[in-house]
Amino acid sequence: MSAATGIAENTGLAKVLFGRLTFESLPLHEPIVVATFCAVALGGMALVAGLTYFRLWGYLWKEWFTSVDHKKIGIMYMILGLVMFLRGFADAVMMRLQQALAFNGSEGYLNAHHYDQVFTAHGVIMIFFVAMPFVTGLMNYIVPLQIGARDVSFPFLNNFSFWMTTGGAILVMISLFVGEFAKTGWLAYPPLSNIGYSPDVGVDYYIWALQVAGVGTTLSGINLIATIVKMRCPGMTMMKMPVFTWTSLCTNVLIVASFPVLTACLALLSLDRYVGTNFFTNDLGGNPMMYVNLIWIWGHPEVYILILPLFGVFSEVTSTFSGKKLFGYTSMVYATIVITILSYLVWLHHFFTMGSGASVNSFFGITTMIISIPTGAKIFNWLFTMYRGRIRFDLPMMWTIAFMLTFVIGGMTGVMLAIPPADFVLHNSLFLIAHFHNVIIGGVVFGVFAAINFWFPKAFGFKLDEFWGKVSFWFWVVGFWVAFAPLYVLGLMGVTRRMRVFEDPSLQIWFIIAGIGAAMIAAGIGALLMQIAVSVWKRKELADHTGDPWNARTLEWATSSPPPDYNFAFTPVVHDNDAWYDMKNRGYQRPLQGFKPIHMPKNTGAGIILSGLATALGFALIWYMWLAAAVFFIALIAGAIYHTFNYKRDFHIPVDQVINTEAERTKLLAAQAAS
Repeated sequence: MSAATGIAENTGLAKVLFGRLTFESLPLHEPIVVATFCAVALGGMALVAGLTYFRLWGYLWKEWFTSVDHKKIGIMYMILGLVMFLRGFADAVMMRLQQALAFNGSEGYLNAHHYDQVFTAHGVIMIFFVAMPFVTGLMNYIVPLQIGARDVSFPFLNNFSFWMTTGGAILVMISLFVGEFAKTGWLAYPPLSNIGYSPDVGVDYYIWALQVAGVGTTLSGINLIATIVKMRCPGMTMMKMPVFTWTSLCTNVLIVASFPVLTACLALLSLDRYVGTNFFTNDLGGNPMMYVNLIWIWGHPEVYILILPLFGVFSEVTSTFSGKKLFGYTSMVYATIVITILSYLVWLHHFFTMGSGASVNSFFGITTMIISIPTGAKIFNWLFTMYRGRIRFDLPMMWTIAFMLTFVIGGMTGVMLAIPPADFVLHNSLFLIAHFHNVIIGGVVFGVFAAINFWFPKAFGFKLDEFWGKVSFWFWVVGFWVAFAPLYVLGLMGVTRRMRVFEDPSLQIWFIIAGIGAAMIAAGIGALLMQIAVSVWKRKELADHTGDPWNARTLEWATSSPPPDYNFAFTPVVHDNDAWYDMKNRGYQRPLQGFKPIHMPKNTGAGIILSGLATALGFALIWYMWLAAAVFFIALIAGAIYHTFNYKRDFHIPVDQVINTEAERTKLLAAQAAS
């Protein structure tokens, strides 16, 4: 679609109602997009028909969409992350195929206009709508259970946060079929993202998708900080919190400190595009480099927002599957805090080449090297935990070991890039792409897979199938290196990143190898989906009735799998940072009487309705539908005010229901002990 057709103007009444949205805005002349739309439309119709046929809409609305239960919201975050992962990976495969083909005068199969959208969407989706939902979902599900709480501090806000994140994802997905997405790269640097260079709707989709989702992420961060600080069970001092809870606390401190910077940065870019201000232009007092500073003041803490919770996952997994207390708990906590602080002092290493001078570059180079010290300390703590432990090589432990081997190499290439003279040579090459994927896939993605295999039986009451899990594991680990080792080689040869076509035919073999690696990763993703499907099919033989299938150490394993709505019939009392392991050693017995009604928050549809209005407002602003935007904005404010007058936000689970739930668990435990 050309820029001209992308912003074709309506006239008269149509302009008032539809702004710049016209029939020309539909990319009907792009065969790939049309085929994708047909596939998505058919899949969507089949899904709607299936849900209608089985009469599941009422169940989904009452039990899931309007739920304020942190466990269900955590699961929905994970499902959102998985769905968007498939879209983001499809973009990656398209790029790999294009680069493998575009040699010897061939233009490949993606034109420049389409390719630039694909690689921008890939970055945006993978960071904002895959990694963030995965991480937030894990924290949502696990943290309240680990600290012995019944729910998060603000249950409604939790629901609203999820649906705002989903709203942002919906806007990105709409851009595939209505209009286009940004062609700027995933951080939308000016002047490329200014109205003069990007007059179409792509950058506006980018801005409003991130603004809507960013509200959800910020509120989620506030919610989880309040939960961890104020809702820990008796006896759980800060230095008795599990390491995953510690890393979650630091992550959410970073979220609350950095996401408002992103919001402000995108707001200023919006003013440049909508009102004609000059914050990030080259003239009238503007400065594009200010945008780069602001976006990376958010962007570098964001990298640690993604990785820190997974460091917590690896700590829990290593301790559990080594059968030992985590080595150096205190040093782990302090290393996490140091990383949190230092992550705010290294943003400028992303643009050493802007000409700040030797003193500025050397400061940021040194701080970047220093931040590798607490990260390295964590690796040694995990190794010492494993030393002389009785290691069980179940899937969570396999993913953890794969992470350690992969991430260390990514970290070392990061230290290379922390040296300003080396960065001058490497920063705009495929070496940097290989490094970034090395730490994000090796750290975040492998960590998410470790977490899914570890906590899946807690969430659903049955383990994941081991055979398909191992198939996925080996395709992923081998496929990763086949896909990204060639990029390190190409980067050292000076091959520029963000390129669509290449002239040197000797490079093609490296891109073909990288494409084979991407195909292996695709097989790994297919095996993961098969693992989930087979596990659901075989759920009876994979069932776990103990609530503790791994002989684990932290408090979430003290309750049933899946946990009841109220998590714990009685609030636990903690004496050790391995609370559940300590309770088992002390001969803990579940209380079987003395139950009372349990006070709980009530489900509400306000979250999904308000976020739906916010998403519609974003869409209207993207297309300059000023009348619709005004209507949706007023409805959003009115809906929020109306919700504040809803005082019926809680209820009590009757004591009979609690007694029946606990009695059912007693029966299952007795049957498990007898078998």
